Amino acid sequence: MTSLPDPATVNEMVRREFSGSANECVEIGDGYALARLIASPESLRPGGFISGPTQFGLADAALWYLTFAAIGRIEPMALTSELSIRYLRPAIGEVLWARASLEAAGRRNVVGTVHLWVDDHDHRPTATAQGTYVLPVPSAS
Repeated sequence: MTSLPDPATVNEMVRREFSGSANECVEIGDGYALARLIASPESLRPGGFISGPTQFGLADAALWYLTFAAIGRIEPMALTSELSIRYLRPAIGEVLWARASLEAAGRRNVVGTVHLWVDDHDHRPTATAQGTYVLPVPSAS
């Protein structure tokens, strides 16, 4: 079993290194990560819809947190290699959730699927995404 990073430690790193991010790591488990974002007025479209770019950003963050779980450490330089998203219904709510599930992990990349929903108690997905994170090449010492 790989050791799992603590969500509080992940959030501390994100606040320190990426201070503009409002995304939060809520939970990391074996093969998954859960993230959330409290919608701000800047993230809303007319009608109270949480914007597509906001949903995309949270999906990307959840996949990043999943990468930490898959490799057993926080790696700020793990980078998005590709990410695609399909919007399924309007995201109307105050809290946006994203759960990333591990599909495959190798020495150089991590592949996952992300489901997003709003805090509407029925967990009906607003979007689904799939992507790959690439890990940095270890430096030769």
